[in-house]
Amino acid sequence: MLDHRLVTIVTFLPLATGLALLFFRRLPETVWKLAALASTTLTFLLSLLLWSGYDATRPGYQFVEYATWLPAWGVHYFVGIDGMSLLLVVLTTFLVPIVLLGAWNDVGKQVRTFVFMNLFLETGMLGAFVSLNLFQFYVFWEVMLVPMYFIIGIWGGPRRIYATLKFFLFTMVGSLLMLVAILVLYSLHQQQFGAATFDLVRGPGAAAAPGLLDTTVPLAGQAVWWKTQPWLFAAFALAFGIKVPIIPFHTWLPDAHVEAPTAGSVILAGVLLKMGTYGFVRFALPLFPNAAIAFAPLVFGLALAGVTYGALVAMVQADVKKLVAYSSVAHLGFVMLGIFAMNEAGLEGAILQMVNHGLSTGALFLLVGMIYQRRHTRQIAAFGGIARPMPVFAFLFGVVAMSSIGLPGLNGFVGEFLILAGTFAASPWAGVVATSGVVLAAAYLLWAYRRVFFGPVEEPENRALIDLDWRERLVALALVVPIVWIGVYPGPFLRRLDASVGDLLHQMETKRVAALSAPPAEAPAVAEVMR
Repeated sequence: MLDHRLVTIVTFLPLATGLALLFFRRLPETVWKLAALASTTLTFLLSLLLWSGYDATRPGYQFVEYATWLPAWGVHYFVGIDGMSLLLVVLTTFLVPIVLLGAWNDVGKQVRTFVFMNLFLETGMLGAFVSLNLFQFYVFWEVMLVPMYFIIGIWGGPRRIYATLKFFLFTMVGSLLMLVAILVLYSLHQQQFGAATFDLVRGPGAAAAPGLLDTTVPLAGQAVWWKTQPWLFAAFALAFGIKVPIIPFHTWLPDAHVEAPTAGSVILAGVLLKMGTYGFVRFALPLFPNAAIAFAPLVFGLALAGVTYGALVAMVQADVKKLVAYSSVAHLGFVMLGIFAMNEAGLEGAILQMVNHGLSTGALFLLVGMIYQRRHTRQIAAFGGIARPMPVFAFLFGVVAMSSIGLPGLNGFVGEFLILAGTFAASPWAGVVATSGVVLAAAYLLWAYRRVFFGPVEEPENRALIDLDWRERLVALALVVPIVWIGVYPGPFLRRLDASVGDLLHQMETKRVAALSAPPAEAPAVAEVMR
């Protein structure tokens, strides 16, 4: 039945379309673009079946598929979704066809390769969100790098090679440490249960061995240092922190955003950055809860630094695309605060804000790309007063900017409110500092909006600007609709998170208490970690 294969179909349909198109390389470029748009739109519609068929009252994973791959090594094809991954799967399938339609006339060379890379990238991103086997997750995590490498390296700006190499090297360093940590976790599981598996939880019909979540990971002082929670958590956190990115691992992001083509910037901000925050929620917190609690003050400090630093640096940018890029550092800092508040409000707000950021920042990058196609500059000083020749563009940009600020009635407000509520509950001082980030966001976005759209039209080129055509309006409106929907009625999204977030917190508490129940001789070491 379709339900039993739906996650696989949604994941691999884009790549299957790309591989099929390779057999018809001589087809016109327009046919390639139409086929990709049709395939990704169908993928989105199929993902809505996941949305409608998901039982929001039931914790655990649904639409699970399990098959042996390398059984002797515990490597299985194991996919499924819960409420947290469901939202990000739907976000991904929603953004990719919008990106392809938005870039319809923007790609001037190697169009077929561009189409294939976007299809390949979508499968890689979806595969990472639905993987429940850590080996499989790692494969998809690495696979995503390849198409993004080429998207920036071939169709990017003048410094695209530098930006691409920086992006690739930063991500690879963290990924290799995470791989080592996965292998250590695999070894611990094998020692404790006598069976090898990379499965996060016990698969349906699998052997008696439980999943990695049931592995008891020693605390500091209970085992050799590289087999303990602090080190393993740090290895996972470095890989995910680079991808978020959190300070001080953020320096690759502005270069990648500025040099990437519009399509690359939208996918990078909308989905790829969420791989890091999703990794914390899916793996780092439930696998190493004691270490997560111990590291929470450090992560809070880094997240708050990101919120304030990103906003202050965005405020002084002369390039509007770089301004949006630095705003991502600030917004993802908010998400990290919600995650490490480790309470229901913070986690639900963080996951919803991942979706909100993908919509709002993705829309900002698309709109910046539209004006760049007309003026071939992104310098804020080159504009001024363009609301007169482009009133529709000005209105849509204003709505998206307000959603990024967190205006009540738009999506950003809901996510930021929940994050701040969770942060105040966990650490009032962090909540106070984080609230200042909301004010700074309003300052840099409203100031940039005023300079670009209002005032006298001083540049002759700005007087001749043409407002958005039907295709561009359709692309922008497609993003504005969920921005308003989530802001006015976030219930359907939050309901799908309730059971999953509650299950995550229960898992963390169970494992944390078990670790604290160590023998008396090991109790001092446990107390030291928790302090």
